[in-house]
Amino acid sequence: MKNLRAGTHYPGVCVVFICHDGMGRVLLHRRSAMCRDEHHLWDSGAGQLELHEGFEAAVRRGVKEKYCCQALRIDYASTANVLRKHEGVRSHWVAIVFAVLVDPTKVRIGEPDKMDALDWFLSQAFPEHLHSKFAQHYNSVKHLL
Repeated sequence: MKNLRAGTHYPGVCVVFICHDGMGRVLLHRRSAMCRDEHHLWDSGAGQLELHEGFEAAVRRGVKEKYCCQALRIDYASTANVLRKHEGVRSHWVAIVFAVLVDPTKVRIGEPDKMDALDWFLSQAFPEHLHSKFAQHYNSVKHLL
């Protein structure tokens, strides 16, 4: 039982947070070679829901851990059934997606082993190499930004 992994052996639950500055810019980080998958692709933040944790509490924790700042406003956007196959490994996550307002002056890399760059982008100027699910999640939050 201890070798079972969320998302691989049973559906995992995660929160996806697309952070923005309230002025049209979206915060993305580039996944490092140390990430589980989709190396060197630009992505928004996400994290696994912990046992007995509320969704907004998971978002606040995730934003703090990944970007070293506080979530100033959290807006629910959607829930997605995320089925992927990456390098022959299938995964299944239920993603609860949020738009999160943050102070851009407070943001910095909180997990240097998992991300090697951090930057702000306008929607018409997103980088070319994006995580395979970023467009789906962004489309669900763009009306909230």
